[in-house]
Formats: sequence, C-alpha cells, structure tokens
Amino acid sequence: MHRGPWWPLAKGSENNVLVVVIAWIAAWLLKRSGRGGVITLLYWLITGLLAITLYFFRDPERETVLPEDIVLAPADGEVTEIVDERETRYLNRDTIRVSVFLSLLDVHVQRNPVSGRVMLIDHQPGEKLQAFQPEASDVNEYIAMVVNHETFGPVLVKQIAGILARRCVNHETVGHFVRAGDRFGMIRFGSRVDLYLPADASMLIAVGDKVFGGVTPIATLSNEPR
Repeated sequence: MHRGPWWPLAKGSENNVLVVVIAWIAAWLLKRSGRGGVITLLYWLITGLLAITLYFFRDPERETVLPEDIVLAPADGEVTEIVDERETRYLNRDTIRVSVFLSLLDVHVQRNPVSGRVMLIDHQPGEKLQAFQPEASDVNEYIAMVVNHETFGPVLVKQIAGILARRCVNHETVGHFVRAGDRFGMIRFGSRVDLYLPADASMLIAVGDKVFGGVTPIATLSNEPR
C-alpha cells in the first residue's frame, strides 16, 4: 500500500487535512484584508492547528529487510505489556500478547508485523476507555486482523481506539497477501495496538521499550512448521 513519495501523509487523512487547510486559507484571507485583533489571533491559532495536524498525520517511508522468522513492531509507541494469554475469540490458542501504546506524538500508521495472507478482518464497536488500561483490549472499539504466515501460523493484530481516538481504519482485504513492514491502516489520535504471537515466540523487546512500526524487531518465531 504505497501512497507515492510525493504525499508524506497517511492514507485516509485527506479529509482531516483539507478541512484545516480551508480554515487556514479563510483566516489568512481575512488577515490580509486588514482586520486585526481577533482575526489575527484566530489566524495564528489555526496556523498552529495546521502544523499539529500535518505532524500527527505524517507517514514516513521505511524500508524492511529482515529474515522471515522476525516479527516487526506493528506500530510506533511504548511497549506497555508483554503477557501470556489465552486468546479465545479469533485464535483459540495460547499466545503472547504485546501491547504498544501510541501517544499523540507517535506516527499513527500501522504496519504488518509478518508476511502472510489476511484470513480475517473484524470491526467491533465498544467503549472509549484510556488505551493503556488492560481491559481496553476487550471492551474498547477495535479492528482485529489475522495474518496467516505459511510457516509459522496465524498472528493477530488489534487496532484499539482510546479515549481520544474516534476511529480505527484498516485498508486491507481478506485473502490479500501482505508483506511485513507494509502499511495496513491507522488510528486517529491516542490509541493502542495489541499483537498476539505464538506462545513459543522468543521476545526481543521488554516492557518500557520504544518501538517503531515496520522497523523494530520484537520477536523471533519458532523454526518448527505449525
């Protein structure tokens, strides 16, 4: 899913950016008309909002060249949990859950952690709890995607909306073969991404580490076919 090097912002951010740009142009024209005071203040406020919007929706190019048994971070952020967990809804197996919390300063584009075929995409409505709370994974609005690696089996990634996140977006389709490191979606504003790995995966990161989507190796998978 390549946007082209000429467009540095995340796919799906066009409407958000356009609204702020139109507001900025209107404020700039009013300011040029010679009206001062409140109009000048409004212009600078909207200029600040435009800068924040462009920064938030940034989507830098990244290159992934790693062995196929490496799992990549699906998102930028801080690792807040690494726990053994029985995932019963989509995988029905023992897993290692890795939770990554995205602050407002992080890139909010998500990338595939492994290569494989998309087996499932499921959107579930829910609450808007703070994304770093453990129960957010089950009760908040989320989009779940299962990617089946032909050697190592299924990996589940969940985009979870937070208290400020109003929408999760997944651009993939069931049946599509995806490559590790490619973009698959985004979450607007502060949020969280959970990754469910096979129980025998060997972790390469720890709680508190900063990771970068499509770049940071976070685990290796067993060489035994599944």
